[in-house]
Amino acid sequence: MRREGYELSVGKPKVILKTIDGDMHEPFETLVVEVPSEKLGSVMELVGQRRGELEEMHVRGEYTHARFNIPARGLIGLRTRLLNATQGTAVIHHRYAGYKPMLGEVPRRPNGVFISMTTGRANAYSLNTLQERCDLFVAHNDEVYEGMVVGENSRDNDLAVNPTKEKKLTNMRASGSDENILLKPPRVMSLESALEYIEDDELVEVTPNSIRLRKMLLTENDRRRQQRKQESLVASR
Repeated sequence: MRREGYELSVGKPKVILKTIDGDMHEPFETLVVEVPSEKLGSVMELVGQRRGELEEMHVRGEYTHARFNIPARGLIGLRTRLLNATQGTAVIHHRYAGYKPMLGEVPRRPNGVFISMTTGRANAYSLNTLQERCDLFVAHNDEVYEGMVVGENSRDNDLAVNPTKEKKLTNMRASGSDENILLKPPRVMSLESALEYIEDDELVEVTPNSIRLRKMLLTENDRRRQQRKQESLVASR
């Protein structure tokens, strides 16, 4: 980041909570979506997952106009998901509606991530092995560093991997032993989708040239030490 002229890391956005009459309250917003009627189902599903409640709906020709009441924390990353689900046809805007009693949890990321354990350049040979178990965020020859998030795990746990590992060469090579490597294009995130994606122990690095994900604690030993601390605190309560 210093080489690119900037040094900016952003954590997971959080809303400001208030205690009113002894109960926890959170900010709500009025979300208005205008979408082709045949795509309304996708909008209802996505907004419902974010604890949004339908307040009003009416049809205007081929479009449906829907108004929702939704927690502000549920809006983080929602615009991108709505536009993807409706092929860019949805018209969306929202405004602050006031504080109301806090609702339940908004669904979080169900998958863990792959974290680089080394610094260097990503290698196609290693990425080809990793892509069988994850959705990659980096491409061949991209610079990676220890603690950088390089992919989404197909399971719910975080895993340290080596994306820079090269194929070992030998003097004797059997005919046909080399295989063609076909890498899937890496997932490219916008700033909004990256901020929605990260968890509390992760950061988004923003530079003029790229948007990257990383762990707050870069080394695996530090992350394990922090996890043991948290477990001991929970056990002592």
